[in-house]
Amino acid sequence: MNTTARLTNEQVSFYRREGYLLPGMQLFPPHKFQALKDHFEELLAQWPADQRPEGMDVPHFTDPKLMEWLMADEVLDLVEQLIGPDIALFSSHFICKPKGDGKRVPWHEDSAYWKRMFDPPESMQIVTVWLAIDPSTPENGCMYVVPRSHVTGRKGFSDYDPVDPNKNVFNIEITPTQRNDAAAIPCILKPGEFSLHDARLIHGSPPNTSNIRRCGYTMRYMSTASKLTPEALQWHQVYLARGRDRAGNPYADPTKTYPEFIERRLSYGKKGH
Repeated sequence: MNTTARLTNEQVSFYRREGYLLPGMQLFPPHKFQALKDHFEELLAQWPADQRPEGMDVPHFTDPKLMEWLMADEVLDLVEQLIGPDIALFSSHFICKPKGDGKRVPWHEDSAYWKRMFDPPESMQIVTVWLAIDPSTPENGCMYVVPRSHVTGRKGFSDYDPVDPNKNVFNIEITPTQRNDAAAIPCILKPGEFSLHDARLIHGSPPNTSNIRRCGYTMRYMSTASKLTPEALQWHQVYLARGRDRAGNPYADPTKTYPEFIERRLSYGKKGH
């Protein structure tokens, strides 16, 4: 259970109202963050040369070492303040934009990608902890968020149009008439700092044409009151991180590897999110 409230009441209220938060603090102590960064560099060095580094999706399925950070109290204490004491690790993703040609992330809502994973779709309660491995600035393609978009408009389930997959991390984007690009604000982070955002929030990021790499680790958590569909469980799995199950979801063993689920995700066309 949560023993240290890391966010103030004002910050929690801001998150609920605006759909995001930039706490301006380090997620982990320096030695623990450096260990994660070193581990990421090892993973990146082993990443296939013919695959884009923006696509390092669900690495924890085959790398239980990552649970050292994903299940850490430093993270779960934050998450508990936002979605309650019963928490499951939903997903994680290293999104690494190389310098010079890092791809753009189209405007999207995470919830739109996960709509068919929950019964009912509106029941999903998911928060993303976006941890900066590198500096994240407008120059190297930091994330931009549209405040309050999680409670206005389509509330997480906008309509999407196709975009060029050669230039974008995803091949669809929210239709222009259902978003307000001018209202977006940058999430500027130093290495080790983090942002928080609601699954329904509209966000995206420009390409990285700078001479500095931009990598972040998205650590995603759901309330165990949200129920996964049988279809989702064919290719995805979650891990009980804190508290108790409340919806009858099955949970994977955080000490084991699950390479077969990587293959299943690919067979279902799941690449990112």
